[in-house]
Amino acid sequence: MMRVVALIIALMPALTFAIDLSKSQRAEIEARIKPYSQSCATGDDSCAAAGAETAVAAARSGEDVYNGACMACHTTGAAGAPMLGDVDAWASRMTKGIDALYASGVNGVAGTGMIARGGCADCSDEEIHAAVDYMVNNSQ
Repeated sequence: MMRVVALIIALMPALTFAIDLSKSQRAEIEARIKPYSQSCATGDDSCAAAGAETAVAAARSGEDVYNGACMACHTTGAAGAPMLGDVDAWASRMTKGIDALYASGVNGVAGTGMIARGGCADCSDEEIHAAVDYMVNNSQ
């Protein structure tokens, strides 16, 4: 057992140099792992026309963000989330003002189940704001 550990430790420096990628290989990997919102979709003519390898995708609508990230909690009330359409549950939150609601959406709410960005790591602040607007508009 000790010999195996010693062999692995001895080979570690050699293993770190075994994966020597070219600049183009690194660029291809970086392009593949970019967030969706920063990538061109196959068949997106605007990306090809601009000659860009990647382009920022159009912002998702509030409804799209809601359906993709928010609805899991806001349709079931999980962890105390105010349900979409529940006027009473949203009323006290709305009295704090829209900026407070935006801040809750972007930063989360400490001590509650509301996590930053509702778990949508690749959502921009504007997309989170649009999702908040969508929920507020449908809960008055």
